[in-house]
Amino acid sequence: MYDPDQLRTFLAVAQSLSFTQAAERLGIRQPTVSQHVRKLEAAVGRPLFLRDTRTVTLTADGEAMAGFARTILAAHEEAAGYFTGSELRGRLRFGVTDDLALTPLPKILRDFRQLYPRIDLELTVAQSPNLLRRVESGHLDLAYVKHGAGGGYEPNGRLVRRDPLVWAGIAGTRIAPDGPVPLVAYQAPSLSRSLGVQTLEQSGRTCRITCIVRGVNGVLAAVRAGLGLAIFARSLMPADLVEPPPSAGLPELPSIDLVLITNPRASKEPAEALTAAILGSNAPLKPDAA
Repeated sequence: MYDPDQLRTFLAVAQSLSFTQAAERLGIRQPTVSQHVRKLEAAVGRPLFLRDTRTVTLTADGEAMAGFARTILAAHEEAAGYFTGSELRGRLRFGVTDDLALTPLPKILRDFRQLYPRIDLELTVAQSPNLLRRVESGHLDLAYVKHGAGGGYEPNGRLVRRDPLVWAGIAGTRIAPDGPVPLVAYQAPSLSRSLGVQTLEQSGRTCRITCIVRGVNGVLAAVRAGLGLAIFARSLMPADLVEPPPSAGLPELPSIDLVLITNPRASKEPAEALTAAILGSNAPLKPDAA
């Protein structure tokens, strides 16, 4: 049997690849984080991380344990929800970016509604800046958004995972190494758009916006029509799209954080219950090709 607290600590480190950030996220001291990881490694009899003074990476056994830990914690939350969830009630206004809405997140929400039938869940789908404004104005209780990597969303934000951005297009898309990059982009303000343009400018490249869209379905339609490249978090890139080859000469994009932002004035228990369901779920984020 593996200790749930140790598993939660392990997942926090696995998601952030930082013992310091894991301690901040969990609200515990860094020595406690190290102790939990050591005890879990002793329990499994294998190292789960490779770490030196500057970097932390998962071992192959660590990758496997991450999947097991999510499954164990999800079962733990489900059991707790079975006996206590029916007592939770109230309204929970939840916002999510449209590309995350195309992932298995709807299944998580469906399971959540079954566990907590007395919580009135209201869903808003929009881009991250709009959702953040609605949290700040008190119109949302919880939002699942994309944020620039490295923090800045504390104390009301919880890191779900850090994900590199990638260029994505259909197979065979031609990108001239010395020409402007054809880009399918969201309307401003857009985090992926601004990071993509900034990265190109810093590398001495330019871009040509070939299509401006309001939502991820528009992005997918334009990219699949061959109008240009889009920018996705790697775990959210549809399976039928590919990254351009190195010969395209595209610069490496930065990472972003997928974050749960809580309105501090919101009803605490419903927001915490959904946060736990998302953090504890073992459902992969990879969306379908459709």
